[in-house]
Amino acid sequence: MKYVNHESVVKRMMNRLTINKIFKAIFFFATLFALLALAILFYRIITQGIGYLTPEFFQNFGSRFPAKAGIKAALIGSIWLMFVVAPVSIILGVGTAIYLEEYAKKNRLTDFIRMNISNLAGVPSVVFGLLGLTIFVRALSLGNSVLAAGFTMSLLILPVIIVASQEAIRAVPNDVREASYGMGATKWQTVVKIVLPSAIPGILTGAILALSRAVGETAPLIVIGIPVIIQFLPTGLLSQFTALPMQIYDWAKRPQHDFQFVAAAGILVLMIFLLIMNSIAIFIRNKFSKRY
Repeated sequence: MKYVNHESVVKRMMNRLTINKIFKAIFFFATLFALLALAILFYRIITQGIGYLTPEFFQNFGSRFPAKAGIKAALIGSIWLMFVVAPVSIILGVGTAIYLEEYAKKNRLTDFIRMNISNLAGVPSVVFGLLGLTIFVRALSLGNSVLAAGFTMSLLILPVIIVASQEAIRAVPNDVREASYGMGATKWQTVVKIVLPSAIPGILTGAILALSRAVGETAPLIVIGIPVIIQFLPTGLLSQFTALPMQIYDWAKRPQHDFQFVAAAGILVLMIFLLIMNSIAIFIRNKFSKRY
């Protein structure tokens, strides 16, 4: 019978417990540091910008004077932009994911396409801005319109939505599909009535993150030439416009100190806009999570 050294066993257990406590403390302080930084950021933005959130701030257009500067054009422009980005990116992204997961043959070509889609999710946003400038602004002569910016932002977030949708569709058990086929359903009926409803929570999670990124991106808008100050509202998809990130960026880089407070107020509006948009998406996601 092999002799067991109880002292060494106890020593190894104590070492493991010590290492566990050390890593637990590291993770705790990392989380605490992140929350503290976020709390300081929120406090700074709220204390600087809350005084400028007046009715006039939402009714005025951009101005060279801090007291007269408003966010009306940028807020309406961002809403117009999302009306283009959301349907285009979600329809194309989910459609691509359905084809790759349900219809495309499993071979080297589809593996190559999947790999490149995943790589595109990490490409810097300025590259998509250059692509939008070349294709939509110049080749298609859309100019710096809502449509050109919407298509450019859709390209930016499309890889994220595709990857998230693929993972959500892949997570649906094959037994559910086989049961649907056994009941006489076609491939399309199975996808529409079984797979998609089950995958919607995961798809919407990816869409929420992607659309949140699109709302806050500035680099692609700068590249395609979106103006920072306009004195009118867009009247159609081909109208010129400005967006919240562009307006905030313009205010933040101005030398007048008061514009820093105006920029903080703009950031608050952007955060509220994001919270409302994300809340709607989360509500839809939770509704389908309870149903399926």
